[in-house]
Amino acid sequence: MLFSRITIIDEDFRIRENMYVGIRGSSIGYVGDTRPAEDFGREYEGRGRLLMPGFFNAHAHSPMTLMRGYGENMVLQDWLTKRIFPFEAKLDEEAVYAGTLLAMAESIRSGIVSTTDMYYMTEAMVKAYLESGEKGNISRSITNFSGEDLFAMDAGREMREAFERFHGEGDGRIRIDMSLHAEYTNPEKTVDQLAAYASSIHARQHVHVSETKEEHEACKERHGGLTPVQYLARHGLFDVPTTAAHCVWIEGDDYAILRDKGVTVAVNPISNLKLASGVCNVQRLLDEGINVAIGTDSVASNNSLNFLEEMKVFAIAGKARFGDPTMVTPRDTLYAATRGGALSQGREHSGLVKEGFDADLVVLDISGVNMHPVHDLMNNLVYSADNGDVKMTMVDGRILYEDGAFTTIDVEKAIDGVERATGAVLSRLAEA
Repeated sequence: MLFSRITIIDEDFRIRENMYVGIRGSSIGYVGDTRPAEDFGREYEGRGRLLMPGFFNAHAHSPMTLMRGYGENMVLQDWLTKRIFPFEAKLDEEAVYAGTLLAMAESIRSGIVSTTDMYYMTEAMVKAYLESGEKGNISRSITNFSGEDLFAMDAGREMREAFERFHGEGDGRIRIDMSLHAEYTNPEKTVDQLAAYASSIHARQHVHVSETKEEHEACKERHGGLTPVQYLARHGLFDVPTTAAHCVWIEGDDYAILRDKGVTVAVNPISNLKLASGVCNVQRLLDEGINVAIGTDSVASNNSLNFLEEMKVFAIAGKARFGDPTMVTPRDTLYAATRGGALSQGREHSGLVKEGFDADLVVLDISGVNMHPVHDLMNNLVYSADNGDVKMTMVDGRILYEDGAFTTIDVEKAIDGVERATGAVLSRLAEA
């Protein structure tokens, strides 16, 4: 495919107009301001359109689409213990598959090309990802309240089997990460075991960190004043590339540890605001040289995968919380949504419109009423664009969505599957 006369965000995050971008197989074969001599096949007229890197959702729990709107206007602990945990206890493989597939459809429509996902029943999730054509770093989340040996647990066995069976599936689209759910859901022995195992197999790590003030302070009480960041670092969890979700309440030396260990912070602004968890200090993270990415968290706490909406809140939440309207620029936001997320997943050859990089791209309509006038297109993209402006989503050169049509997912069937699965779970809850 050849995108012609199209506006792009180039590899240096500058706006360039009237460009030509050629897709060769799964990668970008040409970027230039003149028409290439090579025949790239179908020509896509780009006037009134923007081509940019696709979005990377750096923290999600995709099967939780089943719980959209199920627990609202509740404090976090009540939300978890009275609504989410009882519902999750009744899930089966069919429900997890259905919830994940619907999340993939919503992600594709939102311009998301890859997701860092944390949940369980990993095989069902991988099946949905492979069918959708999306990329994903999927992890089997580990919680261990009993204190038993990690590898004697069903969760530990599933985690190991998932890595052995699915890591690298779909021509590398699927990557299996390790996941300690959080400091407060696991004993020290489990943290040590998981850290050592991830290091031995060179896997990435995904963990919740300092999402709430209560979690953060309770960790310090349990561990002689150590914050969750300090505690996890001491136990070697950050000795492999790690994505730390939330980091709303980190403090002091936490920033230097995250920077020095090369940890990515996945900021989840809408979920954190909705659950009244707080506002992450994104500007401090950026100033400290920490890689920052953007996550949606679950649909149960968000309640959508509208990534452009997430970007807008990411850009503005800190301005209000910390009283500084200069914090977090549109360029910072676009980088976090694309290249920052790609790096958090270890996808070094994605997240940029650059020759030789994976063709993980999104096309936006920039001709609409909400995008004019154009004093600065980057400002409009972050503050004015909406989900309806997404016109194409492409992963590895394959079009998954174009002008309202999905090419890999039967959306009506996916919706029906979720409705049936949700009904079955609610029936099991009623019988309990």
